Amino acid sequence: MKLFSLSVLYKGTTKSNLLKAAYDLSSFSFFQKTSVQEFMTFTSDLIVQRSSIGSRASVKEQEYLCHVYVRNDSLGAVVIADGEYPSRVCFTLLDKVLEEFSRQVSSIDWPSGSPDTVHYTALDSYLAKYQNPREADAMSKVQAELDETKIILHNTMESLLERGEKLDDLVQKSEHLGNQSKAFYKTARKQNSCCEVM
Repeated sequence: MKLFSLSVLYKGTTKSNLLKAAYDLSSFSFFQKTSVQEFMTFTSDLIVQRSSIGSRASVKEQEYLCHVYVRNDSLGAVVIADGEYPSRVCFTLLDKVLEEFSRQVSSIDWPSGSPDTVHYTALDSYLAKYQNPREADAMSKVQAELDETKIILHNTMESLLERGEKLDDLVQKSEHLGNQSKAFYKTARKQNSCCEVM
């Protein structure tokens, strides 16, 4: 799971305007980085241009997913992630970035701003923080812990069932248990079978 790009753009009437962007291109070779960054900038710009005001969308491009959110005030953001990255976490990130950006950068600067003139430095830290969705998003962290607990619980139940099956074999093989004890064990086992987990 990886985030590659996080961009803030203004959707104008005829074209969109890139205001600020951050990239994590560490997984690409030195010779590919410039081309990949240009492609991500172009894709982000195109997606914002083609998106309706007040909409959220996810667009698949090869093995990447581009998540876009364009607010009613024409401020938009795009995050480009791999296919495994959770969409819900991407949209949470876009909400936070746009909210903070709109508080720190005046809307007067949006139509004419550029990455060099807009003073907003949080994109790089957001991109780094959200590389691990479980750490960045509380809901994902709780879900991961629940999944882990389910696995542990499932393994524990399996080991108990295996132990129970082995116990049945031991009871049958035991010479030290009388017939009454064996009958009692079988009856108790039948009574408890209504509570077995499948």
